[in-house]
Amino acid sequence: MEKTSDNVLVSITVAVLKHHDCKHIGEERVYLVYTSTSLFIIEGNLGYGRVLLSGLFLLHTAVTKIQVPRPGFNYTFAHICVLNNDKTCIVDDIVHVLEELKNARATNRTNFAITYPITHLKDGRAVYNGHQLGGVTVHSKDRVKSAEAIQLTYYLQSINSLNDMVAERWESSFCDTVKLFQKSNSKVKIYPYTSSSLREDFQKTSRVSERYLVTSLILVVTMAILCCSMQDCVRSKPWLGLLGLVTISLATLTAAGIINLTGGKYNSTFLGVPFVMLGHGLYGTFEMLSSWRKTREDQHVKERTAEVYADSMLSFSLTTAMYLVTFGIGASPFTNIEAARIFCCNSCIAILFNYLYVLSFYGSSLVFTGYIENNYQHSIFCRKVPKPEVLQEKPAWYRFLLTARFSEDTAEGEEANTYESHLLVCFLKRYYCDWITNTYVKPFVVLFYLIYISFALMGYLQVSEGSDLSNIVATATQTIEYTTAQQKYFSNYSPVIGFYIYESIEYWNSSVQEDVLEYTKGFVRISWFESYLNYLRKLNISTDLPKKNFTDMLRYSFLKAPQFSHFQEDIIFSKKYNDEVDVVASRMYLVAKTMETNREELYDLLETLRRLSVTSKVKFIVFNPSFVYMDRYASSLGAPLHNSCISALFLLFFSAFLVADSMINVWITLTVVSVEFGVIGFMTLWKVELDCISVLCLIYGINYTIDNCAPLLSTFVLGKEFTRTKWVKNALEVHGVAILQSYLCYIVGLFPLAAVPSNLTCTLFRCLFLIAFVTFFHCFAILPVILTFLPPSKKKRKEKKNPENREEIECVEMVDIDSTRVVDQITTV
Repeated sequence: MEKTSDNVLVSITVAVLKHHDCKHIGEERVYLVYTSTSLFIIEGNLGYGRVLLSGLFLLHTAVTKIQVPRPGFNYTFAHICVLNNDKTCIVDDIVHVLEELKNARATNRTNFAITYPITHLKDGRAVYNGHQLGGVTVHSKDRVKSAEAIQLTYYLQSINSLNDMVAERWESSFCDTVKLFQKSNSKVKIYPYTSSSLREDFQKTSRVSERYLVTSLILVVTMAILCCSMQDCVRSKPWLGLLGLVTISLATLTAAGIINLTGGKYNSTFLGVPFVMLGHGLYGTFEMLSSWRKTREDQHVKERTAEVYADSMLSFSLTTAMYLVTFGIGASPFTNIEAARIFCCNSCIAILFNYLYVLSFYGSSLVFTGYIENNYQHSIFCRKVPKPEVLQEKPAWYRFLLTARFSEDTAEGEEANTYESHLLVCFLKRYYCDWITNTYVKPFVVLFYLIYISFALMGYLQVSEGSDLSNIVATATQTIEYTTAQQKYFSNYSPVIGFYIYESIEYWNSSVQEDVLEYTKGFVRISWFESYLNYLRKLNISTDLPKKNFTDMLRYSFLKAPQFSHFQEDIIFSKKYNDEVDVVASRMYLVAKTMETNREELYDLLETLRRLSVTSKVKFIVFNPSFVYMDRYASSLGAPLHNSCISALFLLFFSAFLVADSMINVWITLTVVSVEFGVIGFMTLWKVELDCISVLCLIYGINYTIDNCAPLLSTFVLGKEFTRTKWVKNALEVHGVAILQSYLCYIVGLFPLAAVPSNLTCTLFRCLFLIAFVTFFHCFAILPVILTFLPPSKKKRKEKKNPENREEIECVEMVDIDSTRVVDQITTV
């Protein structure tokens, strides 16, 4: 059954439960709508000492007497609790168990013993305590010797706005009461948790991240300025590095303002938006700067700017369109998690405005610095740089700050090398390009890629979906402490699963009885049906009774017994037209024995049980409030990534009709698959589960890979005449500097995230770091090597020479004062 089908099944389940909503099986009993407040009382060994029991009841009494003052009335727990059928507050059964234990000790009775996971009370009623006692040590016959933890849960109604407001204030007072009790009882550790704890702890990530984000911004600004600087004070462009970050910041702030004005809600996933912008926006600005270096210095600034836009804006526009489509799908109603949808919407708006700001604001900044360069002014101080002969008379520090290369000092044929003093340009052109295409280096790169694929496959086979809420909150929070204690002490049994038979069946038929018991086999059962069959056997009565006898015995004997009277809430009777009584619906409770390390087996068991509910002869449904979250969460993982992959493939297919060669799209697709495969594999090996945050990062990874690899691949594929090795070198020289600059800025901006005390930012850092590193590894190692011996072949792309039509055109240029070129003489040979 597909995950989407599970969502439908949950909806049907809730609808059926509401359809049978009555005095016996109602919303309150099923807890479809409620808020809950829980606490753990944990010590090394409780042992049920008298002091501990008295302290526990003292805390329980204090909690139930908490008052919430309102005009004219003071609300207590009794006014907002979920009520039982007898109009009393529902409390955990462990409270009744401990009350009987306290009374037994007060009267010196020794015949009362607590058994685990089911205890029988004095009135004979069997109650389940598997979720209320933790770290249990048992004697023979499941008798409890000691327990390390006790859990109490208080259920609050959520029926209207006033009730919600009172419940929220009650929860706040509850936390204060628990803290006061903790101060006076240092030997006992208490972990309070309320319905608002997760929301508050989720938002806490943004507060604890503030100073780390400021550090990240300072590091990125410093690196961007350094990447755009060079020894030549005229051709250096430090202001463009800073203005590139200003452009990205303006786009991010504009998107945040629009989201705020339209009533959007802020959440901690927005921390990833600046890094999405950083990866896309910085590469676009650095690519424009790289294109500027390729233009001729004797050209007018307008002409140089036109060449920059013609060279870099086409690829930047296509990658921006890719971002808008992929995140646009994520922002659509197809995404069923609001946080992910708002994140994608914010990213779309920021990317759109970043594109507009790059075209306008950053382009204008490039023109301004171009005029500064043409006038031989200092790139930082905008002061006219003196001639070399004048500099010789100045101090050494002055000469160092105003070092520049004048055009008249450049020998003929060296004009194209004026920017080679830039460290990264020099490194790529003189050293790296020759080294990576060396024949002796290629086998080691291929071997390294095979190792990369092997480890990625090993991680990919172990990938797991993360449903732990602690993965999205800050570390030192109530949610982390609560879930850690829950996993440590209360992971022996699964959540209580409601088993609802919603149609009339032949309960008296022995074959039907066997079917029902077979369906629930392997679970700890809290069942009126099983108890009734055992009740009949103890009376030496056959369970295969006629219908009327079976029903009358159930109504007038079994349900009238004090120890079984509570089962009346689990059965719905209905009279037919002939006054015959029939059981039209009933419910049982199932709990699976499990271990913390075998939770996946539990999920598989639940899926099997739910699939069986669709095909079995007995019409039943299984339900637990956590099913809604689990199914919605599971479907939310695949849906955004699935939709984004479809949109990316659609754009690649559509662009196949626009690009000059379809091999570009083939190579881009293969590169994206290789990068995403490696990121998922290494992400799993780095203890990152496939949750909402990691899926959003994988969506971004598709675009980031295309952003960096597409210009490199298109330059190589479209190259003609020369060998593959020559075009690999050319592609790296043309686009490698921009990729390297954006990568360095991106990485230094990510490092502070690793120190943020939050699981959300830890997941964000690991995913984004892997995406950047694996993409960089493909751009500078894998693709330059593989492209030298895989298609397209350059020999087949050489144009045929026609000996009858060979012309050489020699042009002699003259430049007038206004920098307008005029062709003086044309000679054809």
